[in-house]
Amino acid sequence: MSNLYWLTDAQMERLKPFFPQSHGKPRVDDRRVLSGIIFINRNGLRWRDAPKEYGPAKTFYNRWKRWSDYGVFARIMVGLAAEHAAHKTIMIDATHLKAHRTASSPCVKKGGSNVSPS
Repeated sequence: MSNLYWLTDAQMERLKPFFPQSHGKPRVDDRRVLSGIIFINRNGLRWRDAPKEYGPAKTFYNRWKRWSDYGVFARIMVGLAAEHAAHKTIMIDATHLKAHRTASSPCVKKGGSNVSPS
């Protein structure tokens, strides 16, 4: 797959101060796992649909879950935003809504009448 996302060396250096310390067994390659997490979130995929180049989906799902619970990603966002604390607004929108094509039909309701109340 040619459109895989990989973090650069410079990006990894900026993120390393926010990573928790490894205790005991060394972690799997941070670049590969974080690139997989970003790829999944950017493309709105299920964890199991991740390309094999990122490794087992369970590995980066577990890292995402554990680091989310520890607040690592929140610290990354706050830390990176604080580096450029000039007067500008930073907004992140991860909204993804999916509706069936019949969901927008204003007149027909299942089990109801087509007459609106007066």
